[in-house]
Amino acid sequence: MDKFTNSAWFMRIVAFALAALLFISINFEMESDKKSLGLSTAPEISTETIENVPVEVYYDRENLVVSGVPETVDVTLKGAKSLLINAKNQRDFKVYVDLSDPAISMGDRTVTFKISELNEKLVATIDPEYAEVNVQERVTKEFSVEAEYNSSLLEEGYTAGQPTVSPKTVKITGAKDAIEQISYVKANLEISKGLNETVNGKATVKALDRDLNKLDVTIEPASVAVSLKVSIPSKTVSITPKQTGKAKDGIRIKSISVDPKEVTLFGSETSLGDISEINLPVNISKIDGDTELELDLTKPENVQKMSLGKAKVKIRTEKVDVDEDEVTAEPVEEEEEPETEPKQEEKEQVIEEDEPAAIESKTFSNIKIVPVGIQEDKDAELESDVTSITLLGEADDLKKITKDDINLTVDVSNLDEGTHDVELVVNVPEGVDWELDSETVSVTITPKAEET
Repeated sequence: MDKFTNSAWFMRIVAFALAALLFISINFEMESDKKSLGLSTAPEISTETIENVPVEVYYDRENLVVSGVPETVDVTLKGAKSLLINAKNQRDFKVYVDLSDPAISMGDRTVTFKISELNEKLVATIDPEYAEVNVQERVTKEFSVEAEYNSSLLEEGYTAGQPTVSPKTVKITGAKDAIEQISYVKANLEISKGLNETVNGKATVKALDRDLNKLDVTIEPASVAVSLKVSIPSKTVSITPKQTGKAKDGIRIKSISVDPKEVTLFGSETSLGDISEINLPVNISKIDGDTELELDLTKPENVQKMSLGKAKVKIRTEKVDVDEDEVTAEPVEEEEEPETEPKQEEKEQVIEEDEPAAIESKTFSNIKIVPVGIQEDKDAELESDVTSITLLGEADDLKKITKDDINLTVDVSNLDEGTHDVELVVNVPEGVDWELDSETVSVTITPKAEET
């Protein structure tokens, strides 16, 4: 026995056994420590789906247009849970389609999605796996823009001119076949209420095919300025006072005048066509002497509005003897003896005939103002090219005068560019005087547009 224990092999076997026990003991303790810390030698495998991951497309953007690639895809990742959580939070990977090969041909093709910058210990699945795309030559072409609006929003009586846009043309870039399909380039002016005044605003430009379907193209600029001039026809007519009622005893009405003498009516051309004057009833039954009144003007039917709603009326009177009026009002019988002297009424008539004829007035509306002396390289625009004029003179002279006898001009020969107030030159028949609401007119001088 002693011989066996003292042998070298015995010592070797014992040493090996002790080493094995020590190894097992250490590993057992490490496993225990890991379990106590919640660790495991084998990682927990799970899956995680990340939705709406953006797709990048690599291609020659200067010369090609690629369509059909979805903007986002869903990516399902499989691997250690700790890695999945990090990948989901960071999203530091990319999904892309590679069409950067210079030799790529035009037309339809099927491409697969690829993923980059993903942890190599994770496995990715992309949904969808591939896309049907179209590759076309990139084309840029210039188109004119047509502005449009909802004409049914125009309020009654109002009219609108042709809408204008600025700039008038846009550059549209897209696939060659998309550019060839463009039939209309429109800028729609959005209006939310009834139209009764000029509108200025921005409108988004759209490219449409013949069926008015919107095309997938790039437009530069994407919006344009649109101006829509809205107006209402107008007509200037005279205000005519109409005497109503009976004057009080002892009061005689010498004259009734109105200020202003004219009013501008606004409405459709049809409704304005038959109106030549506005009657202003003046009740004289309560007048005791010279009086000034402010009376309401009645708006004619179908007229949208008037430039003013009231007018001032001046009434001039004189007192008369009631008894004398009654005497002179009695008929003179033919049987009375002839008088050698003229009757009182005849004397008054003779006296009136010796007096100068009464001055009357006559107003003409919408007289054209003609600019004269326009320089060859300039244009002249009048703020208003018509006005009204009142002629003063004897009734017989005024009856003979028509619009054709009145000539209104404005001399623009020495005006520089800009806006000026210029005096009107009036030519009317001899023997009458004239009055204007304004003796000047605003004139704007601009360079003449070059003919194209």
